[in-house]
Amino acid sequence: MKNPHPPIRILTAVPICDGHDSAINTINLELIRHGIEIIYLGYHRPARDIVRAAIQEDVRAIGISSYNGGHVEFFSEIIDLLRKSGSGHIGVFGGGGGTITKADAAAMQKGGVDRIFFAGTPLDLIMKFIAEHYGKPQKRLALGPIRDGFHSERQIAALLTAAVEDMRGRGSEILHPSSKVHTRTIGFTGPGGVGKTTLIDEIVLRYLDAFPKSRIAILSHDPSIVGRGALLGDRASMIYSQDNRVFMRSLASRGQPGGVAQGTDRCLQVLKHVKPHGHSGEFDLILVETVGIGQEAVPFQKEWVDQTVMVMGPDYGSRLQLQKIAMLDLADIVVVNKSDLAGAKTASLEIEQRLEASDQKPEIVSTIAKHHRDPGVDRLFRFLMKK
Repeated sequence: MKNPHPPIRILTAVPICDGHDSAINTINLELIRHGIEIIYLGYHRPARDIVRAAIQEDVRAIGISSYNGGHVEFFSEIIDLLRKSGSGHIGVFGGGGGTITKADAAAMQKGGVDRIFFAGTPLDLIMKFIAEHYGKPQKRLALGPIRDGFHSERQIAALLTAAVEDMRGRGSEILHPSSKVHTRTIGFTGPGGVGKTTLIDEIVLRYLDAFPKSRIAILSHDPSIVGRGALLGDRASMIYSQDNRVFMRSLASRGQPGGVAQGTDRCLQVLKHVKPHGHSGEFDLILVETVGIGQEAVPFQKEWVDQTVMVMGPDYGSRLQLQKIAMLDLADIVVVNKSDLAGAKTASLEIEQRLEASDQKPEIVSTIAKHHRDPGVDRLFRFLMKK
């Protein structure tokens, strides 16, 4: 059924050449406490990356923390890029401690910025402004059947929002296309903190290099805080996935157990059927990353993905703990990431012994995803492409 009051989604970021993130982290936490879903892009981000991410994530506004000067020009570039892309409906607000003067703020607001907050502004005042300006119902982008023609990033983003928020209210033809296509889909799952996001980013790099005309979609999940919002922070650690041939969408679990969101299956149907502008057809590859999961979670239904990659670290505990991890019996590939850490070789041996009795007989690969051009990730990529 339709959700009448979906959470406000806001993208926050710090501009290029600015590494001050303490202020934006404080604001992020307060926004989450007020039930807002934050897509955090991180710092040192150019205007192009910020605007593109905001469009793909279908956010209500962009919040920018600028402590390094150049704010008048930077905010102006954000506004200009939004308007040129047909996304002038996305609001822009920000702040910058003592670096943004009142005269600067007046000029920026005249140019289209909704509000500039100065040092010492009470957090409650900021939260009130955001609720009043970005919490009202938004006019939705008109969408026809998903099978008709090619789709801009804004249209794809709107279709994904419809899939999550408005399951029946926008026409069954949008979310249940009649055409049958098969876009290769790979699911990545595993406990939190084992490096799934970094590993996916490295796979994206290799895929883009190997297939220069390809287009990739990423569906990423992060947990919601009970009764509050969510910090969707996977983009902050992505480098290669900022490429123009990659479309990424972040989803909050919103209380859904098992590592995915309630609308994940519908979002996958959208991504498997849309045709991005500038491409010959549908996306060539879809990568799905789950929330960090526990022992019992089996996040992917059989029809959702073609392959499942279980990512683990060397610190899972004892051999007894391995016996309890259900995904080890279902994964196509098991990755032991962070294999430079102590105990990694022992972990690989214990996992191999654990899987000897499994019917699935997955490949086991050791990787160090944080190392650029890691041979283990190269091996994983070859396995994925071979299948």
